[in-house]
Amino acid sequence: MNIYDFTVKDYIGKEISLDTYKRNVLLIVNTATECGFTPQYTGLQELYEKYHDKGFEILDFPSNQFKGQAPGTSQEIHNTCTGRFGITFKQFEKIDVNGDNEHPLYGYLKSEQKGLLGRKIKWNFTKFLIDRDGTVTKRFAPSTKPEKIENDIVQLLGGN
Repeated sequence: MNIYDFTVKDYIGKEISLDTYKRNVLLIVNTATECGFTPQYTGLQELYEKYHDKGFEILDFPSNQFKGQAPGTSQEIHNTCTGRFGITFKQFEKIDVNGDNEHPLYGYLKSEQKGLLGRKIKWNFTKFLIDRDGTVTKRFAPSTKPEKIENDIVQLLGGN
């Protein structure tokens, strides 16, 4: 099993195979629109604009599991993110990242890169970096700002 074996739904409910992103460097992030880390959307968008043409994709999975900080429907969250932060990277439906109803993708990500709490996601804006071969290479804490992982992204893109 690898990252490309998963199918997810985008914010309007359309099924998307992660195989679509083969040969790209991916940053998968669980997000929330009413969190202290929400301003990281700006840094994520800047990374996306800077490296998208070189094969970099951000996959955004809102989750309401942390103090209800991602209220609303997936469409409402998308509207907030595009309107407030101008994001243009791919957004998916709101999911659970921990517990009995966790999305299988997150079960896989957590099994590949454990955090300080083991397999559990600690909070919104936990980030997983995946190389062009689909290997989950690093996990970043919610407090890690997007600009702090830029060098890791550049390295996986081949130093471009």
